[in-house]
Amino acid sequence: MALQATPYKISLDISDVDRGVYEAVKFTIARHPSETELRLVARILAYALFYHEYLSFGRGLSDTDEAALWQVNLSGEIDHWIDVGQPDADRMIRASRKAPKMSVLAYGNLRIWSEKTIPKIAHLSNVTVLGLPETLHAELATQVSRNTHWGVMITDNVLYVSHDSGQIEIPLQNLHGARD
Repeated sequence: MALQATPYKISLDISDVDRGVYEAVKFTIARHPSETELRLVARILAYALFYHEYLSFGRGLSDTDEAALWQVNLSGEIDHWIDVGQPDADRMIRASRKAPKMSVLAYGNLRIWSEKTIPKIAHLSNVTVLGLPETLHAELATQVSRNTHWGVMITDNVLYVSHDSGQIEIPLQNLHGARD
């Protein structure tokens, strides 16, 4: 018998000062049985960072031809492809050809991955790669539950995430391009 995905009800109060986006959003996100809490949290943070009214979650782990998140316009075209983790350069190049904007919210030990991957995508002007600091990301992952409410303020490439027991300040590392 196959394991079922676990639903998480998420409520975010997004204040993105850099982009002038202020929204209160609620959504249900499915955690694949093989997905770690770190990846789940990275998808939630990517949703806040790149929020748009047409942004939605892809099948991700279940379908490698889909993004973790994507913004699809009313005519069905992909406007923004968003991955989380450490995709290889070939995947990033393919995704950058499918959408005018391609972004990655990378996490984990980024030094070796970025040294190997970023030079291969340096020529891509429509790609943005941001990195999450490992320890702060892991600390935030301890705060996610099946029913989560976070306040997420974004200013000067820093995420301030308020949760039930406090706040975590997460400075993003800009590895390539710029978030707009």
